[in-house]
Amino acid sequence: MLRLDPQQSPGAQLAQLIAAGQDQLPFPASGLTLQRWQCLAKVAHHDLTLAKLYESHTDALAILAELSGPSIPGASWGVWCAEPPDAVVTLSYDGAGQAVISGRKQWCSGAAVLSHALVSCQDVDGERLLVAVGLRERGVTITNEGWQAVGMAATASVDVLFDSLPAIPVGTPGEYLSRPGFWYGGAGVAACWYGAAQALGDYLHEAARVQPKPEPHRLAHLGETDISLSAAAALLRATAASIDRAPGAYAGRIAMRARLAVEAAATEVLRHATRALGAGPLCRDARFARLAADLPVFLRQSHAERDLATLGSLLNQQEDTPWAL
Repeated sequence: MLRLDPQQSPGAQLAQLIAAGQDQLPFPASGLTLQRWQCLAKVAHHDLTLAKLYESHTDALAILAELSGPSIPGASWGVWCAEPPDAVVTLSYDGAGQAVISGRKQWCSGAAVLSHALVSCQDVDGERLLVAVGLRERGVTITNEGWQAVGMAATASVDVLFDSLPAIPVGTPGEYLSRPGFWYGGAGVAACWYGAAQALGDYLHEAARVQPKPEPHRLAHLGETDISLSAAAALLRATAASIDRAPGAYAGRIAMRARLAVEAAATEVLRHATRALGAGPLCRDARFARLAADLPVFLRQSHAERDLATLGSLLNQQEDTPWAL
C-alpha cells in the first residue's frame, strides 16, 4: 500500500490512494478475490475510518462494473443503501424525462469528502432501485445530523437531503439486491473487520515478545487470539476460493458464514487484547485507543442474531450439513 501521511484526514488519504490507482482492485469472482480482500484488510490494519471509505469506494466500482453503470475517472464513491422506514428517498422523472431523487438518506459515510454516491431509492411503484449521483451539485444538502458516534466518528456518517437531484439509474429495479455481487461485497466487509482484529493481535504479540519474563495470562490471551485469527483467516481464504470457483453463483450462505465468523473472531480478539494489555494502551496509545473504539461500531454492520437466524434458516433448507472434513 502507498505510504500515507498520518497527518492527512481519511478523506485526503482516500484521494491519495485513488490518484495512485490503488483503488483498482481485482473484481470479486475474477479469480483474485483473496487478493482483493487482502488489500481491504491491509487498509483496515492501517486505519478503520480510511478502510470504511476505501471499502465503500471499491465496492461501488465493482457494482458499477457489474451493472454497467457510468464510469467517472477520478471520482470518489460512497454506497448509501440503508433504508430505515423513517428516511425514504424516492425516484421520479421531471418534465424533460430526467431521473431525479428527493428525500432523506441516513448513514451516509464520508458525505462531506466524497464526489459521488450510489444511492438506493424507491420508484413510484415501490420498487427498490440504485442510482448514481454527484454530491457537488445543487439539490444536495449534507447535514450535521444523525451521527453521534465516538467510535468511527471520523467517517461522519450523517444524514443527506436530496431535492430533485439528477440521478442515473444503475441496473434495473431490484437488480442491486439480486445480483451475485451483492454477497461478494458483503463478505468483503468482513476482510476489513479481519484487518482491524489483526492489528489488535499484533499489539498483543509485540507486547508478549518484548516482555522480559513472559506472563502466563498474557500468553494465554495470545494463544486465544491466534486461534480466533487463524480460523477466521482460513475461512476467508476458503470463501474467496469458493467464490472464484463459481462466479455468478449464489453466495449468500458462504458470505454470511464468513461475516459472522470474522465478527466473532474480531470480538474475541478485542476482548483478549484489552484484557491482556490493560488500561495502558487504551489510555496512552492513540492508535490502539481509536482502534478499540472504532471496531465495535464497524462490526455492527453485522445484524448479529438476525443474521445468525438467517444462516440457520439457509442450512435448514439443506438435507445434508456442509461440515464434512
